[in-house]
Amino acid sequence: MHPQTLLQRTLLVIAVIFCTTPYLQAQQNPTAPLSLKQAFALAETRNRTVLKSLTEKNIAGEEVAEAEEAKLPELDFHTAYARITNITEFKSGPFGGQKVTDIHNNMYDVTVSGSMPLYQGNRINNSIQKSTLNREAAGYAVQKAQKDVKLHITALYLGMYKRMQLDKLLEENVAEEKERLKEVKALHKNGTITKNEVLRAELQLKDREIQLINNRKELEVAYNDLKTVLQLPEGQPIVIDTLGLVPVTLKYDLAALANASLTNEEFKIADRRTEMSRIEVKNAKANYLPVISLYGNYAYKYPNFMFFPPDWNAYTFGQVGIQATYNISGLYKNKSRVALAKEKAEAAAHQANIVADENRDRIFRQYKQYEELEEQFKVTDAAQVLAAENYRLVKLQYLNQLVVSTEMIDADNALLQARYNRISVRIDAAMKYYELLHTAGLPFTE
Repeated sequence: MHPQTLLQRTLLVIAVIFCTTPYLQAQQNPTAPLSLKQAFALAETRNRTVLKSLTEKNIAGEEVAEAEEAKLPELDFHTAYARITNITEFKSGPFGGQKVTDIHNNMYDVTVSGSMPLYQGNRINNSIQKSTLNREAAGYAVQKAQKDVKLHITALYLGMYKRMQLDKLLEENVAEEKERLKEVKALHKNGTITKNEVLRAELQLKDREIQLINNRKELEVAYNDLKTVLQLPEGQPIVIDTLGLVPVTLKYDLAALANASLTNEEFKIADRRTEMSRIEVKNAKANYLPVISLYGNYAYKYPNFMFFPPDWNAYTFGQVGIQATYNISGLYKNKSRVALAKEKAEAAAHQANIVADENRDRIFRQYKQYEELEEQFKVTDAAQVLAAENYRLVKLQYLNQLVVSTEMIDADNALLQARYNRISVRIDAAMKYYELLHTAGLPFTE
């Protein structure tokens, strides 16, 4: 091979290695920011609360199948073998005139029997309907669990975003405090200010550093909480994507949100519970009605004890017919059952109305809180501008030794608080936005 060609191929291989190495490392150590939608998707397949609600929904589905199987006939198989004694008769008195009849000492039978309900006061259909309603309620419970977890994740995201913004402000402020401390020390060295001024500047810096440490520790706790909600490994690195996390405006008015809240998952669950309690009233009333069923059996037995003395022959015997039973005691015992079922149904109806009222009140309260936060946007913007200007003027006066360090510290604290308030009120409004969607039962990804 030509030396130049060999050199070109070697360089190409090296280039490929250098280009693919970062990609392979990225695959092994993914650090791509996790968006809110991605976190929602993970929660739907990993969160323990959601998985528990899905299991309960599956249980409710099996209960429907079990209720429907009550319509099928009941089939029984019986077989037995026994050793029996001879027959001893007493012709005179309890133990007098004994007569023993020898018989074959083996007895066996094979019997198949079955029954099928024809009429049970509509209990079976009522049970199927009740279990179907319970399955629907379990389905709404899954949706509610998913939305509850989404709201929790959103609160974690917004809380972490707020702490990230505070971290930036504190980092900038710590850098400014360090520069100010240098200036103060220089002025003290020149004898223009007292040692007390230096101590105050140092205390201000330490206070900011403590705030920064506490904020970062709280951020670590929030990240750990998020991993627990998403069931991610503790050692797995995670970075949240805050892009588009804070919405601009709410797309719904108060009336639309209030109407939507009357059909959210919580209300639907309460409504299904009410319907189930009404079915229980029907089942209680069904105890006044007879039970009619079709039955039959067929047996192969030995010996034939249908005659006496027995015939020592095997025989078959079958029957089929319709039977009816009526619980007479239900005429005087069932009255309290019906009354109890009616009271429970009424309580369930009241609970559904309570849920509706609470949803309306919660929507109204959250909507007004959202409006209040929106109205604070301009106020916090203006407050930041004023605090920044005040800080600038006080700093000039401080450098010219026209004000003491206390005023400088107050101006610095006021500016930091104004900057944080401006960010905080927008994040709080975003949280209230998501709470409104959650209460109204609307999707978070509008």
